[in-house]
Amino acid sequence: MESIRQIIELVKNEGRSKTIAVAAAEDDVVLKAVQKAKEIDLCNFILYGDKTKIQQIAEEIGLDTTNIEIRDASTPLEAAKGAIQAVANGEADLPMKGKLNTSEILSVYLKDEYGLKTGKTMNLVCVFEIPRYHKLLIISDAGMVIAPTLEQKVDIINNAVSVAHKLGIQTPKVAVVGALEQVNPKMPATVDAAILTQMYRRGQIKGCIVDGPFAMDNAISKEAAIHKGINSEVAGDADILIMPDIEAGNILYKTLVYFADAKLASSIVGGKKPVVLTSRADSDESKLNAMAFSILMSTI
Repeated sequence: MESIRQIIELVKNEGRSKTIAVAAAEDDVVLKAVQKAKEIDLCNFILYGDKTKIQQIAEEIGLDTTNIEIRDASTPLEAAKGAIQAVANGEADLPMKGKLNTSEILSVYLKDEYGLKTGKTMNLVCVFEIPRYHKLLIISDAGMVIAPTLEQKVDIINNAVSVAHKLGIQTPKVAVVGALEQVNPKMPATVDAAILTQMYRRGQIKGCIVDGPFAMDNAISKEAAIHKGINSEVAGDADILIMPDIEAGNILYKTLVYFADAKLASSIVGGKKPVVLTSRADSDESKLNAMAFSILMSTI
């Protein structure tokens, strides 16, 4: 795939039978995304939150709620519990974060009583369509795992590779990035990158090509890689960037959106059901993209 629009087109038929449970839906941007999804017949919805506010906002933006179920919840936490319960009992196929903190919805999702954990690391995977990059770029993790361990990074790579396969990338090129492209014992991210590369070479990480450490420039620019004398299949042609920690990932995420006019789709993967999740400040277009992307990932 070469664009996020292609993700939407791909899942339209699949999505028509899917239902998204939105936690804390009383937000105009969230409901505009729901409206756009309904206009293209992407999927169905159950909305959880302050019913009066949801109906008021829907009326203001012209969203027809005739065929949308709205379930009243007095607090964001109550809305999160309702949405997750709906997914757990099969009423809905995947949950979506509305106007609440990421930690609020994920703390509910991770409770044993809902049975949605797999035992593997869950993390945020983002797909970016960047005007100055030659293909879609997958970046992980920008919003969930604060300081991933080596073991967690293996799961994060595997999650990102699953995404790449769903996007039709048979052998994705994975660049493990940090501040420089040489191993420095004082910089743990570079040491982890070298170990992950060796794990790939020994067949412990499959379905992709892993190399690192890379600095950002030589991971995405052939010219920079050649200039620095880096000979690698991945250098300058990465499909996936594995970030050293949440701070680097989150800063890159928002830099691409606000400075580079990048389009994105994002989802929490690694659990039994993906979670439609974007920043609360993201546009309705990004939220629509996240819905389509999460529907795609729900078919894994």
